[in-house]
Amino acid sequence: MAKHIDVSVIAPPAYLEAFVAQEPARVHHVAAQRVLTNATYRDFFYREALRGAEIIVDNGVFDLGHALPADDLVEAARAVDASEIILPDVMRDGAATIKASDEAALQIRRLTDEFRLCVVLHAADDDEWLRSYDHFVSRDYVGAIALPASRKPAPEDQLCRTRWSATRFLEDRGMVDHRLVYRLLGLGRTGHLELVEQREHEWISSVDGAAPVILGAMGIEMLPDGPYAKPPTPRIDELGPIVEERFELIRHNIAVVRQAAGSTVRILEAA
Repeated sequence: MAKHIDVSVIAPPAYLEAFVAQEPARVHHVAAQRVLTNATYRDFFYREALRGAEIIVDNGVFDLGHALPADDLVEAARAVDASEIILPDVMRDGAATIKASDEAALQIRRLTDEFRLCVVLHAADDDEWLRSYDHFVSRDYVGAIALPASRKPAPEDQLCRTRWSATRFLEDRGMVDHRLVYRLLGLGRTGHLELVEQREHEWISSVDGAAPVILGAMGIEMLPDGPYAKPPTPRIDELGPIVEERFELIRHNIAVVRQAAGSTVRILEAA
């Protein structure tokens, strides 16, 4: 394998020290709405930034169903000393995502230019996916592109639904813009197994995911070589208290994901 991909583990605020703190501190994907409403969460990631972690503030749409406005995103990013903001996006709608991202970027740039701005590549079909990609790589405000996870079975050659095909397509056709940072959002239907393939691409920087924590809390072990089968799971905010007897399994699952990604980062508490 050519390189590693940084893994940002997503966990409830009560378990950040147990599962999320990194040694060495590298990259964290952080929910803007939690930064603004939860002091424990905010203080934890600010300390991680002081330790050298790159903090990426997400816009809230996955959890809330809508993105936070530009001024709230800037406030959250400043509160945790972030380097990057993920702009508003609309699931499976390239045109709406372009509109939302362009407008939010303009609003944020009127407030400040201190943050890299990341767009999310959504589309209803492959033609829209290509138009969206071409649009974003031509915009001066774009500093990073995030590719959402492949969550449902789809044809292998469908760029808008199968992320490993999309990254291979960009690589094979020389369409990667090396001025930009490329990220993976979430673990998809093949979980950590996808990361082994994605490591072939030198230009992929990071991936985030709650699956190792949620599955471990449910008593489900992630196997290094698969198979990966994820049953219906609650959202991270709906997980509830995690019994201490599951902590070892959760840490095992995190280690499996990091191994697949080629990352040697450990949980600080266990380092």
